[in-house]
Amino acid sequence: MTRRERGIALHREGRLADAEEIYAEVLRENPADFEVLHLQGVIAHESGRHQQALDLIGRAIALRRTAETCVSLGAALSALGRHADALASFDEALTLQPACVEAHNYRGMALQQLRRTAEALTSFERALALRPDAAELHNNRGNVLRRLQRFAEALESYERAIALRGDFAAAYNNRGLVLQALGRYSEAAVSYEHAVALRADFAEAHNNLGTVLCELGRPAEALSHGRRALELQPGMRGVNGNLGNALRDLQRPEEALAAYELALQEAPHDATAHCHRGNALFDLKCIADAIASYDRAIELNPHHVLAHFNKGLCLLLCGEFAPGLPLYEWRSQLRPPAALPSHAEPWLGKSPIAGKTLYVYADQALGDTIQFCRYARLAEERGAQVVLAVQPQLRELLTTLSPSIRIVATGEPPEACDYHCALMSLPLAFATTLADIPARVPYLSADPQRVARWRERLGAAGLKVGIVWQGSRNRIDIGRSAPLEMFVPLAGIPGVRLISLQKGGVSPELRSRLPLEVLGEDYDSGPQAFLDSAAVMMHLDLVITCDTALAHLAGALGRPTWAALKHVPDWRWLLERTDCPWYPSMRLLRQSRRGDWDEVFTAIHAQLARLARAAPAGAR
Repeated sequence: MTRRERGIALHREGRLADAEEIYAEVLRENPADFEVLHLQGVIAHESGRHQQALDLIGRAIALRRTAETCVSLGAALSALGRHADALASFDEALTLQPACVEAHNYRGMALQQLRRTAEALTSFERALALRPDAAELHNNRGNVLRRLQRFAEALESYERAIALRGDFAAAYNNRGLVLQALGRYSEAAVSYEHAVALRADFAEAHNNLGTVLCELGRPAEALSHGRRALELQPGMRGVNGNLGNALRDLQRPEEALAAYELALQEAPHDATAHCHRGNALFDLKCIADAIASYDRAIELNPHHVLAHFNKGLCLLLCGEFAPGLPLYEWRSQLRPPAALPSHAEPWLGKSPIAGKTLYVYADQALGDTIQFCRYARLAEERGAQVVLAVQPQLRELLTTLSPSIRIVATGEPPEACDYHCALMSLPLAFATTLADIPARVPYLSADPQRVARWRERLGAAGLKVGIVWQGSRNRIDIGRSAPLEMFVPLAGIPGVRLISLQKGGVSPELRSRLPLEVLGEDYDSGPQAFLDSAAVMMHLDLVITCDTALAHLAGALGRPTWAALKHVPDWRWLLERTDCPWYPSMRLLRQSRRGDWDEVFTAIHAQLARLARAAPAGAR
C-alpha cells in the first residue's frame, strides 16, 4: 500500500488527524495531486477550518472540476455563510452530474438559508427520488415542510427517517418540534427524551424538552433540562427565556426576572423577552414596571398578542377599565372562538340592538361565565332577544338568570341571529367603568326543590361555613389554592361547622385533625354543575373560598362570602381593597406576601371567631 493509499484508508476509518498528516507529506512531494488536495480540503471542512478548506478545494478545482469537488466547495462556502456562492457551486455540480444526490441535498440546505423554502423542498425531493432510503434526506425534507407549516407531512418525513435509522437523534428532536407545534406536548416530550437518550450532549433537545415539560406542568424537570442545555452550550439563545418560564411556574419570580434579564442581554430587541420580563414583574406586583416592559415589547412588535393582552390585565387590575378592556380583546387571537354564526355581525356596543337577536357565547372558564352572565340581562334591557351559549354543564344553573334569555350550549349558534358577542367582551360593549359595574345580586338562584332537600340534610344547628380550598391546577391558576391544613384552626372555633363545598377526598391523617363535613357521593354528581352547591349555599351562614368558580357562584347568589386571594390576584379582584365591586356580599382577604397564607387565615380565624360569638344561641 502506497503512502497515498494509506492516507485515504485512514480517512475512511475516521482517523482524520493521521490522514491529514500523510496528505501533507504527499502534497509536499506533489502539490498538484488533485485527489489529495480535495480530500485534505474535506478534512479541513469537517474539522471546522472552513477557510482553509475553501483554499484547498479551490486548488483542486483549478486542476480538475468535478461534481464532487463542486459539492465540497459549496459545503465550505455554506459553512462560511456564503450561501448564494454555495448555491452556484451546487448548481455547477448538477450541471456536471445531474444525478448527484449530495448536490441536490446541499443545494436544498443552501436554499433554506436563502429563505427560498419551496425550491429547497424540490431539491430534497429530487435527492429522495434518487436515494429513497436515505434517512438524512427524509429529515431534511421534514425540516422544510415544518418551515412551510405543513406539519402532518413533516411528521411523516421524520418518522420515515427514524424508521430507517433508529439512532437518529436529530430526527427525534425535529419530530418533537412538529408535535409541539401541533400541541401534542406529551408526544413531543417522549420524542425529545429519545433524542437526549441517544445523545446526552444534545443541548438543543434538552432545551426543547424543557419547553414542553413547562407546558405539561412539570416545571422542576423543565428547569433541570434548561440548565443542562446551558451547561452543554453556554450562551445558547432562547434557553434563559425558557428557564424564566419554568422558574415563574415554580413561583420563583425573582429568579425568573433574572433569567429574563439575561435573555434580554442576549437579544435586547426580542419583543417576547420583554413580554416575559413584564410577566415576572407582574408576579412581583411591580405593575408599572410590568406595563413598561409590555410597552417596549409592543414598540418592537406592534402585533405581539401577549404583550397587548397582558398590559390589558395590568390596567384592569388597577381598575383602569377604559384603556384595559380594549386590550383585553387581544385574547381572541390567543384562542380563536369556536364556530360563530356566519350570517351575524360582531357587536361591541356600537349598533342598536333593540328588536335584534344577540348571540352571546362563553369564551373562558366556568367562573367567568357565572360572573359575567349578568351582562346578558343588560343586553336584554336594551331590547335585544338574547341567546346565551354557555358550557353544557352550566345550562340548568343559568336558566335562572332570566326567563326570557334562551340558554344553549356553546357550539350551538341559532339558525337566525343579527349579532354575536363573546361574553367576556360585554363589559367593553357596555363601556363598563369601576363606578358602574352592574352589581345587583342575586342574579342567579337555586332550585327550590334542592334547597328543601338540603335543608333537611344539613339541619339548623351550628354556624354553617362552607369551605373551598382547591381551584383548577392549570398554569394560569398557580398559587390560587390554599392548603387544606389552613382550615384546621377554624374547626376549633366553638359552634362552627365546616362543610366541604367541593368534591374530592381528604387524607385520613388530615381528617383526624379536621372535622370536615362532606356532602356525599350524590352531591353535584349529575352532568349539570353546581346545582347542589347553589342549594347548599342557601343554608350556609358563610362561604370561605379561594379564587374558584364557587366563589363566583356564592357571589352571584348574594351569599355572605370571604374570598382568600393570592398576592397578585386575577384582575377582577383589583388591588388592595377589601370589598368587591362585583359582589356586594363578598369580603376579600389578601396575601400581603407572596405565598403566605398564614396571615390570611389568621385574619379569617379572628373574624370567624367574632362571628361565631355573635351568632344566636341556637346557631351555636
